[in-house]
Amino acid sequence: MTGEPVLELDGVVKHFGPVRAVDGVSLTIAPGEVLGLVGESGSGKSTLGRCVVALTPVTAGRVLLNGVDLVPLSRRRLRPLRRGVNIVFQDPSGSLNPRMTVADIITEPLRLHRIGNPASRRERLRELLDAVGLRAELARRHPHELSGGQRQRVSLARALSAGPALLVADEPTSALDVSVQAAVLNLIARLQAELGFACLFITHDLAAVEFLAQRIAVMYLGQLVEVAGRAELFATPRHPYTQALLSAAPVPDPAVQRTRRRIVLTGDIPSPVRPPTGCRFHTRCPLAETRCLVEEPLLRPVGPNGTLVACHLVAPDGTAPPLTA
Repeated sequence: MTGEPVLELDGVVKHFGPVRAVDGVSLTIAPGEVLGLVGESGSGKSTLGRCVVALTPVTAGRVLLNGVDLVPLSRRRLRPLRRGVNIVFQDPSGSLNPRMTVADIITEPLRLHRIGNPASRRERLRELLDAVGLRAELARRHPHELSGGQRQRVSLARALSAGPALLVADEPTSALDVSVQAAVLNLIARLQAELGFACLFITHDLAAVEFLAQRIAVMYLGQLVEVAGRAELFATPRHPYTQALLSAAPVPDPAVQRTRRRIVLTGDIPSPVRPPTGCRFHTRCPLAETRCLVEEPLLRPVGPNGTLVACHLVAPDGTAPPLTA
C-alpha cells in the first residue's frame, strides 16, 4: 500500500474512570488497506474502533484522519469530517432506527452531509441496494421486516453511502447466523476491492481476518502486542499471546486439525482497572521471566518484514521462543 495513511493513531488512550480500556495504541492504515484487529473480549478492540470514528472521546493521544487530528475538534468542526469515516456495528438490530424505512436509513448520511438532491439520492439508493445485494422493493420496508443478514447489508450500505475513505467494521458478522456470515464477509471483501476504501476490521474470528485483512494487529488488555502482515503472522507468530490465539483457531482440514497442538492459557484476562505491571501478559505466559514482571516491553520492529512485537523474549532478528501449554 502506498500514500499517506488514511488513519494514524498516535498513543491513543481511553480510560473510563479507573478502567484503562485502551492504553497507548499507535498504528496506521494505508489507503485501500484492510487491517484486522483481533484479541479476546475485553481487550479494548471495540473501544478503539469507537475512538477512531469519534463516537468515544479519547483521554489522550491523536486520531488523524487523512492527516487531520480529530481529537481537539469541536462537534461543529468535526461534522464535515465524519463523511470520511463510518462504522458498521456488531448488532444490526440495535444500530438501525426501527421507525425509519430502509430508504431513509441508507440515504440519511447523504442528507446530513447535504450531498446531492432528492433525485440523485434516490439514484444513489438504487446503486447501494444493488451493490449490497438487496432487492429494490426492500427500500420501503422497516428493519423488523428484514432478516439479520439483510439488516447488516443495510448497515453496510448506510456506512458506504457518503463514500468514506475509511470503514470501521466492528464484529460485523458475530451477531449473524453461521449460514450468512460467509455471505456478508464475501460482500465486504467484494465492495472493498471495488470501491477501494480502507478498513479497520475488528473481530475475534481469526478465519475471517485471515480471509479479509492484509495486515493484522493483535491487542491484549488495551495494548497492541504484535502487528504483522497476514501471511507472516499466521506462518510465524512471535508474541506468546499471538501463538496461543492461533493455536486455538480451527482449520478446515480435519486431518490437520487432529494433529494440531492447542495451547491453553491459564487464568482469565486481568482486570483493566488494575492491569499487571511490566508485560501485561506475564500473568498467563509460561515463558515469563523476572524482567517481564517489572519492565513494560515496547512495541518494536523485529525481523526483515516490518513486524512489530512487544515482547522481551523476541530477538531483534525476529527469533521467538515457542510457547508450550
